Amino acid sequence: MELLFLNFIDFRWYDLVDIILVAALLYTTYKLLKGTAAVNILIGIVAVFLIWKVVNALQMTMLTEILGAFISGGFIALIIIFQPEIREFLFTLGTTSFWEKYSSKLGFMKKFFQETYEINIDPIVVACNRMSEVKQGALIVITRQNELQQYVDSGQIIDAEISVPLIENIFFKNSPLHDGAMIITGNRIKAAACILPVTKKHLKLTAGLRHRAAVGITEISDAIAILVSEETGNISYSVKGEIKYNILPARLQSLLVSDLGLNKKDDSGKKLKNQ
Repeated sequence: MELLFLNFIDFRWYDLVDIILVAALLYTTYKLLKGTAAVNILIGIVAVFLIWKVVNALQMTMLTEILGAFISGGFIALIIIFQPEIREFLFTLGTTSFWEKYSSKLGFMKKFFQETYEINIDPIVVACNRMSEVKQGALIVITRQNELQQYVDSGQIIDAEISVPLIENIFFKNSPLHDGAMIITGNRIKAAACILPVTKKHLKLTAGLRHRAAVGITEISDAIAILVSEETGNISYSVKGEIKYNILPARLQSLLVSDLGLNKKDDSGKKLKNQ
């Protein structure tokens, strides 16, 4: 019996590491999916896997074969079912915000991500202020690490230098490009009338389609979205899937300076542009 027990419980130190890692993976996955319908699917898959292991240990041949076939094809099904969650996780893993959140443990990885973006923000702030005064609706997206090429391609390519008159003309009510979003990369207006994904979050009742598009694009990317309400003229600011309403021009400028890293010094010790 002692030999049988020792052979059955062949426990090594790296088995403990294996158990801890699996537990951490399951816990992280559960936290990621908590509050969504996908968590019920995850629990079901884990239950089927545990049953398969039990019937396999008990040498129940037929059940082992049936459940084994289900498990072997389950990996592809898992990718299909959890595609939005996997996409969100992989994107989050590749952005600066993730490393900022876990900087104490993984701070050495931050050097692989750009933290400063030299963008001329003055024309953007001035244009937003002017459009706010006359209640001219606008949606401006400023890219960072992710240049959002797929959304640039959905609009009208412009590739022009940032300027106040150009921004105002694009969002003029009778302009053919006023609907949709303007996308800015670096110091260039890349495109206008771009189609953006909209969020499914519950926003306040006065929030319109521009607000939903602003939050939607910042949920799936590291971009910054600025919008001017056509109804109220209020300026709103969205980043990381969150939105700030009723932003004053001075506050808008300070947010852009902070989120674009314009208050950080370059290697020569000089202030970056627009500081």
